[in-house]
Amino acid sequence: MKKRLFTTTRILMLGFLLGALIGACLLYLPISVKSEVDLKFVDALFVSTSGICVTGLSTVNIGQTFSVFGQVILLLLIQLGGLGFVTFSTLLLIAFHKRVTLEDRLLIQSAYNLDTLSGLLGITIRVVKATLVVELIGALGYALVFIPEFGPIGIWYAIFHSVSAFCNAGIDLLGGNSLCVYRDNVVINVVTMFLIIAGGLGFPVYWEIVRVICKKKVDKRKLNFHAKLVIYVTIALILGGAMFTLLVEYNNPETLGPLSLPNKIMASVFQSVTLRTAGFVTIDQAGFKSASCLLYLIFMFIGGSPAGTAGGVKTITVLMVVVSVIANIKGKKDVAIMNRKITDTIIRRCVAIVSFSFMILVGLSIALLLVCPADFLDVLYEMTSAIATVGLTRGLTSELNTAGKLVVSLAMYLGRIGPISLALAFNSKKVANAVSYAEGKVIIG
Repeated sequence: MKKRLFTTTRILMLGFLLGALIGACLLYLPISVKSEVDLKFVDALFVSTSGICVTGLSTVNIGQTFSVFGQVILLLLIQLGGLGFVTFSTLLLIAFHKRVTLEDRLLIQSAYNLDTLSGLLGITIRVVKATLVVELIGALGYALVFIPEFGPIGIWYAIFHSVSAFCNAGIDLLGGNSLCVYRDNVVINVVTMFLIIAGGLGFPVYWEIVRVICKKKVDKRKLNFHAKLVIYVTIALILGGAMFTLLVEYNNPETLGPLSLPNKIMASVFQSVTLRTAGFVTIDQAGFKSASCLLYLIFMFIGGSPAGTAGGVKTITVLMVVVSVIANIKGKKDVAIMNRKITDTIIRRCVAIVSFSFMILVGLSIALLLVCPADFLDVLYEMTSAIATVGLTRGLTSELNTAGKLVVSLAMYLGRIGPISLALAFNSKKVANAVSYAEGKVIIG
């Protein structure tokens, strides 16, 4: 049987790479840049990569650098990157192969926990519809603030920021300080958090929630195992991060200190939510204490949930590793959660994804320290943000040299396609190596 040159994983990797390069070329065009701005190609490449990898880091001020045409190109890159694996890979498969093979269907089915191999185009349409509906709701919410403040251009601002928030990109047109000027604005905060959480839950969870709501029979109105885990972990991370931020930063004059109690709570919740790979901020990240930043590094590394617009190694992946560790500590034979056994195969896959991402983080952090010496915490924050496609920075992004910009761009690219590619590779239905080896005994601990 002839070996396929372009597997699903390779197509996905090449797709993001070509998208970033084409986007960079388009953003570098004179029509994309305002007349008084001198944009370097490396900056165009950085912004394009950040857009299609829905990261949010930027070496230039987006609103002051790019014309409306350039902003539209960037928005399309964000939307393309945020639509996710199903839509992107299906469209690419159709473009390259003219048909979707059985192997590709199995990979897509496994990646999205689908119970059918048919109707992939229908699934793609559902993803697009769900995306457009949520983004429309978000745009209407933003419009309540942006139109009175900016006039007709506020409509464009509402659309752009809605797409950016839902896709967990965190790229803004508001002057380089993200949403800091709206720190006390309830509408902006609530709409942004809604979009971030919606994008981070994952499309399979949406469909499950809709299924439960639409079912008339009571015995059918139960969420499946995956949806329950995603919702429980998401709530736990948001509440845990918000409580920690409120307690640790309560009197910090550079963060929560000057705010009233209601605004302290709102800012704490927003900070916890945006750590889920969103990138929007209402408080300057450089002002947070080192203890807070350490927890934020962990939250950013975890990211959102599978099959959504968020990045990171994913909530369920980390949860599986944690329950496995607990089971081993307690000496249990099986790894189980909510009275459901987790197979060793899934645990090994989760450990591989976390380990792979951590190795990339360490390696590229060292590389960035070598080519662009800076404060260690700032570098680690920058690289974790890039690899987890978060978009938060402690101010290092604007100070990067050319080599540093290329390293961070590589981090954003690997952070976007790395966990997805591993998941696809592990979800392959190919027969595993049937060779059995003799047992090797080692000493651990």
